[in-house]
Amino acid sequence: MKLLVLSALLATAALAPLAPAAAQAPAASAPAPVTVHYRQKMIDGVPMFYREAGPADAPVVLLLHGFPTSSHMFRNLIPQLADKYHVIAPDYPGYGQSGAPDNTKFNYSFAHVTDMVDTLLGQLGAQRYTMYVMDYGAPVGYRLALKHPERVSGLIVQNGNAYEEGLAAFWDPIKTYWKSGAAKDRAALSNLVTLEITKFQYTDGVKDVSRISPDNWVHDQALLDRPGNKDIQLDMLYDYRTNVPLYPQFQNFFRERKPPTLIVWGKNDKIFPEPGAHPYLRDLPDAEIHILDTGHFALEDKLDEMAPLIRDFLDRKVR
Repeated sequence: MKLLVLSALLATAALAPLAPAAAQAPAASAPAPVTVHYRQKMIDGVPMFYREAGPADAPVVLLLHGFPTSSHMFRNLIPQLADKYHVIAPDYPGYGQSGAPDNTKFNYSFAHVTDMVDTLLGQLGAQRYTMYVMDYGAPVGYRLALKHPERVSGLIVQNGNAYEEGLAAFWDPIKTYWKSGAAKDRAALSNLVTLEITKFQYTDGVKDVSRISPDNWVHDQALLDRPGNKDIQLDMLYDYRTNVPLYPQFQNFFRERKPPTLIVWGKNDKIFPEPGAHPYLRDLPDAEIHILDTGHFALEDKLDEMAPLIRDFLDRKVR
C-alpha cells in the first residue's frame, strides 16, 4: 500500500508544471544603448551642426575635431562616454555637416571658429567643460581656454599641438606659405586636400590597417571635394600661423590653471609627431601621458585602449 501511495505521489510530481521563470532571480539587464542627437544652431548666420548625447545635467565633455574631418571622428567614442557625461561635438564652419559659406564672404580663421564654438556652448548652457582636443581642435580649445579659463575642468590631448617642438618637417611647406602669403606657395599645398593625403592621414603609422574603416576617407573627401572647399581649407592652413604666437599664452594657462590632463598620443603621426607630446609635462608635470603605437587618427584603431583610459580619467578627475 505504501509503495502504491509513493508511486502516485511521484507521478503527480512528474506531471506538475515547472516553477515559472519569473520566480527565479532575474538576469542582469544590459544597459540601454546611448541615444545620440544630431542638431544644429544658427551661429553668425551659419548652420552649425553638433552631436549631443548624455544626461543634460552631467559634466560636459566637449569634443573638438581635427583636419580634414568633423565630429564624425568621435562617432565611436561618444557612446562610450554618454552614459555618465553630457557630450557635445560640434562641426566647425566649412567642415562636416555645418554650413560652408564662400571663403570670400566669410572669415575662416581660428579666432572666428573659436568664437562660434563659444557662442554655441553659451546657447547650450555649457558653463564648464572638459575638452578633448585633437589637431585643429587644440588651438580652438586653447583659445577658448584663454577666453574662459575658469570654465575648463580638464583636458584630454590627442595629437594636438601647443609647442614649437610639435611642428616638424610636415609643416615646412606650410611655413613657407605663412612667410610669403604667395599664390604659388598656396597652390603648392593643394595636394593636402586630395584623396591620397586624406587616406594617408588615416592609415600612415597604423600597424593593422584592416582596423581602419575606408568610410573615413570616403566621407571626408566627399566634403573636401565640394565646390570652394579647397579654398576654405587653404585659408585655415594659412591662418594656423596665428596660433603659434599664442603658444606661450597656452602654456601659461597650463601652468597657472593646472587643469587635470590626460595625454593619449599616436607616436607614429607625421603631422603632429611624438616630440609635441612630451613638452606638455614641462607645464603640466602631473599630466598622465600614454604614447600609443598608432598614427594621426588614433581613435580609429585604438578606441579599445583609449576609451577605458578616458573614462577612468574623467571618473577620477572630473566627475
